[in-house]
Amino acid sequence: MWIVSLLLNSIPGVLFATAQQDVTSILAGLINATTPLMTLLVMLAAFKEEKVSFNQKFGLIVGATGILTVFGVWNGLGNNSTTAVLMLLLAVLCYGISYPYTKRTIIPLQLPSEVLATTQLILATLTLLPLYILNGSRDDEIRLVPVLAMLVLGVFGSGFAYIWNFKIIKEAGSTIASTVTYITPIIAIFAGLIFLSEPLTWNEPIGGIVVLIGAAIVQNKLVIFRRK
Repeated sequence: MWIVSLLLNSIPGVLFATAQQDVTSILAGLINATTPLMTLLVMLAAFKEEKVSFNQKFGLIVGATGILTVFGVWNGLGNNSTTAVLMLLLAVLCYGISYPYTKRTIIPLQLPSEVLATTQLILATLTLLPLYILNGSRDDEIRLVPVLAMLVLGVFGSGFAYIWNFKIIKEAGSTIASTVTYITPIIAIFAGLIFLSEPLTWNEPIGGIVVLIGAAIVQNKLVIFRRK
């Protein structure tokens, strides 16, 4: 459970928070949508008991093309920080590892989802607590709105979300559970435009659509190659 807390909370939480100081929330949301693709890569590399079809491998290629389109690879990384982009990809890789790892090691324990989620978040909190004690509490920077925002994120984005996450992994498997990120880029684009007035280039939504198509192929929701 401590490893799961590292993969789902501690490491990606720090990486996303750090990276989003230098990239837009729109780009972060689009990169987050690559989680199903990362999950498939991890399955291919380390969890070979879950069979991967040729159709899924093709979906991986489509998704990778979408990622390159999101970045506007023909222009390099544009105004985006290379370090920040690598942080986001590493965070998503952690998500990709967590799903099959949870399916293999945690779900067989048959513990209630509420117990798993509570244990996971407590362990993540204890892991990051020393960093908070060292540099996280500054009296002159504590304001009500950010504190309330973090509480909402904690209750809904972590608390309820991870209870549901364990239930979905148990009932539908790791690959299906990872498709939760399908909705992320849609929300990220609209929220970024409306609330943060973030810039949006043509290649970001187009690339995001290609990523989602690739993820749909990976999940066998869109079958390109059929067995004869």
